[in-house]
Amino acid sequence: MRLSVAIVGSGPSGFYAAESLLSAFPDCEIDILERLPTPFGLVRFGVAPDHQSVKRVTEGYEKTVSSGRVHYYGNVEVGRDVTMAELRDCYDAVVLAVGAPRDRPIGIPGEDKRGILGSAAFVGWYNGHPDFANLHPNIDVERAIVVGNGNVALDIARILVLSPNELAATDIAEEAADAITRSKLREVIVLGRRGAAQARFTNPELRAFARLDRGTPCVEGDSLSEHALEGLSEKPRRQAERNLETLRSFAELKEKTATRRITFQFFARPLEVLGGESVTGLRVAQTRLEGSRVVETGAQEDLSCGLIIKAIGYRSPRIPGIPFDAARGRLRNRDGRIAPGLYAVGWAKRGPSGVIGTNKADGKALAEQLRDDMKTQGKPGRKALEARLTARQVRWVTYRDWRLIDEAEIAAGQGDHPRRKFVSVADMLALLDRAQENTT
Repeated sequence: MRLSVAIVGSGPSGFYAAESLLSAFPDCEIDILERLPTPFGLVRFGVAPDHQSVKRVTEGYEKTVSSGRVHYYGNVEVGRDVTMAELRDCYDAVVLAVGAPRDRPIGIPGEDKRGILGSAAFVGWYNGHPDFANLHPNIDVERAIVVGNGNVALDIARILVLSPNELAATDIAEEAADAITRSKLREVIVLGRRGAAQARFTNPELRAFARLDRGTPCVEGDSLSEHALEGLSEKPRRQAERNLETLRSFAELKEKTATRRITFQFFARPLEVLGGESVTGLRVAQTRLEGSRVVETGAQEDLSCGLIIKAIGYRSPRIPGIPFDAARGRLRNRDGRIAPGLYAVGWAKRGPSGVIGTNKADGKALAEQLRDDMKTQGKPGRKALEARLTARQVRWVTYRDWRLIDEAEIAAGQGDHPRRKFVSVADMLALLDRAQENTT
């Protein structure tokens, strides 16, 4: 009997799962379901638009889906077009690769004011995610604060200060590029509640700030001494040493002519968002470390700003009938197993951690688990899925359809733009309708 597997989600974790399963089960049948017409998830909508080399990872995903044993079903939402129970009835195994697309709240007063956004929403907006096409954030402010000390926080701060020439070489959404170019923004503060040595951003991301056309990085306060490294184990210490060296080097850039400034402010914990209906500032408490604990010193500071972006982590979506680990923001599972025949991979399994390649290990672990677990197989799989979708008149998007969308986006790119993304599902489907009409 042929093993049939449905993978819900078409980001890196979903494709790496498919790749491992193809290797482990030579005659398996794999179907990838994605609620949007477009595949690649985090690579398309999470990777910064000026990191085009990172996006080439999709070339490997192309090989996986071109194997002939993997089918893509875009524009199919589990819960809307087919239920989880139906999927489990149709397939021997269902794999949830839904990522962690929800923002974690800070949990401070004023978090609901206009002008404070989560990084998932903001990054989705400038990356052309259809869910956030109507976000229209006001970035025409003099100062913005990015709360967080990870790579996402650095991505956001960097994108906000890019010059028109730098933006021209990206696939950023057109509205976002126009807004960044027109903005009167003068300063972006990157705020961390711990010190520079405890920051989670990587050194290549940090070094990029020294090469910006119109942004000058600097460090607020004294947090770069050698004492900052005390208590760190070997691997974190090496990363921290590189980061501290880079942050110190920013002092040499003070004479650089630039219209926008990126200020790294450490040891500051957000306390309250200030303002009426809209953000006018952020009150922060100065902090220090006691061992590994962050404690407040008693001193506070009010930072004026017109925009706050939270980049403090993500959460997986809750799925009806699937146990959820609220503390960790992920699907409740035991090393990827949720229930018989039901599995999780990627951020849905581990929580939001690691880089794109980290998901490869989850795919290999999944293949081993299915070898152990699949004592019986032979559910109808793809045939049963298509019968349900057809009966409900669901318009699913094939991988061939996606290639038409892809070609149209690339053709619409101007100058150095690698592509101009569709930001509306309706526009994508309209393109496919026109293509179908032209072939009949």
